[in-house]
Parts: sequence; C-alpha cells; structure tokens
Amino acid sequence: MSAILLAGFGGQGILFAGKQLVLAGMKKDKQVSWLPSYGPEMRGGTCNCSVNIDDEPIGSPLVTAPDILIAMNKPSLLKFAGRVVPGGTVVYDTSLIDIAVGRDDVNAYGIPATGLANDAGIAKLANVILLGYLIKKTGLYEKDFFLEHIRGSAPKSKPELGELNAKALLIGYGYEG
Repeated sequence: MSAILLAGFGGQGILFAGKQLVLAGMKKDKQVSWLPSYGPEMRGGTCNCSVNIDDEPIGSPLVTAPDILIAMNKPSLLKFAGRVVPGGTVVYDTSLIDIAVGRDDVNAYGIPATGLANDAGIAKLANVILLGYLIKKTGLYEKDFFLEHIRGSAPKSKPELGELNAKALLIGYGYEG
C-alpha cells in the first residue's frame, strides 16, 4: 500500500499531481482514493491532498501517517514531515524550502523543482518535476508507464500540455541530486 500526502500552496498543482497518481493507479487496476483539502484562500492558501493506492480495499481516504510526503513549500514540510512513517519517503522542493527534513528515520530527497521548471520555461510544472523525481526514487510506477500516462492526461483540445508534462516528468526523473 502507498499512503501519499501532497502539500503546498494553492496554485502549485498539488491536486493535479495527486489526481495523476490516482489515475495511474486505476490504470494498474489498483484500489485508489483521492481526497483534496484546501483552505478558504484557494490560490496562495494552504492545500494538501491525500492519495491511497493499494491492492486491497481502502478503509479511509484520509492519510494521517503517510508512507510518502511531497512537500512543495516550507510550511507544508514543517507541518507534515513529522507524520511520515519511519522508513517512509519525503520528496521536497529545495527551491522553496531552505531547511532539512530533520529526521534520520525517513528517506529525504530534495530537488530544486521550481528552479528547474523556471529554467526549462515550464514554470507551472514544478509539481510534475517532483512526480518524476518521486517515481525515480521510489519506483512507485515504471517510468515509461507514467510518462505515457502523464502525456495522455492533457485535454484533447490542448495536446501540447501532454508534451509539456512529459518534459517536466523527464526533468525530475533525470535529476541527479
């Protein structure tokens, strides 16, 4: 089972990233749940998303003790890093987070996702860069499977978005850090 918590500010694509993990799980015939949570501020306010992917039925969609945390900002890392189960994984954006995870019983992986996205001209896709890095570090999905999934996630009216998502995923997957 994978209990995943994604957290950051509204507008960073937290809900989109969580939804992509769930939709990919559905394609693999997994049991899945996706539960968004965001403050009343919406864009710029707090936002997190609980994702469960399992072979067995899921009892509750709420993730309180994640196996995996994706943190896109410092407040989210501070709030949720302590909840990750021992042996779990934390992937975080070092462009926006200037502190360490502060735990030696989890696998912590930092990547300057926002900086990489800006450098590549895809400023709004730091979330997908983080997904690429997550997949590389955890093996949650096979790279080629998730690449095709994310490529196909674009609306039919905007197929170019699929290629931008694929580019972002490969940047994250290829990051050596």
